[in-house]
Amino acid sequence: MEQHSTRNRVTRVRHETRRREVEVVSVSDVSANFRRVTFAGEALAGFVSQSFDDHVKLIFSAEDGAQVMRDYTPSSFDPEKRELSIEFSLHGDGFASNWAARASVGQRVTVAGPRGSFIVPTDYDWHLLVGDDTALPAIARRLEELPAETVATVVVQTASEDRRQFRSRSTFGVVWVDHAQDLLREIEALQLPSGEGYVWCAAEAKVAARVRELLVVDKGHGKHSIRASAYWKAGASAHHEKIGED
Repeated sequence: MEQHSTRNRVTRVRHETRRREVEVVSVSDVSANFRRVTFAGEALAGFVSQSFDDHVKLIFSAEDGAQVMRDYTPSSFDPEKRELSIEFSLHGDGFASNWAARASVGQRVTVAGPRGSFIVPTDYDWHLLVGDDTALPAIARRLEELPAETVATVVVQTASEDRRQFRSRSTFGVVWVDHAQDLLREIEALQLPSGEGYVWCAAEAKVAARVRELLVVDKGHGKHSIRASAYWKAGASAHHEKIGED
């Protein structure tokens, strides 16, 4: 069956970039190593996040007065309450991770963006979502957005204690793996369904690049129907990079 799409059905939308001062209104644990922090404030009037892989910059003030910026995916936004929720990974010893581990109601940060949205239609015949734990918030949001008539396959590398129950109206299956090599083996062995599908991947830079190569070069999936991003890079901090064409 034909799997190769020559059409680019993705829409790119630009947004006015604003800095908004917000306040923490609630903190809850999603799993052992993920914490959801909800921010609110009148400054969120007019905030827009149209895509599941949008990124906002959270701007923190360090003890020495310096600004620290980190990119995060908006997990949800309630325009009526003007509440923005973001999930933080508590792995490692990064500034934002440490901040989230100690976050409490009343703390203030600045949110900037998103600068734009990369809107992927939901009406593809199938969806493949691939990533490591950094991709979990975006994958969870995408599954919640997919309609009942769609089919999705999810392959995620993360610790066993962070394997969550996703919510979706779609028909979906999840493969959990422990290591990056396991994730790549799953993609190597995967037989893509017939029909028109879209692939989204976010992981460490080399892993995301290899996933894209396996699907586009080895399996012939259309380059206009895949988005692969490096959400982080081994040995680097605050790294975010789009890989290849989409």
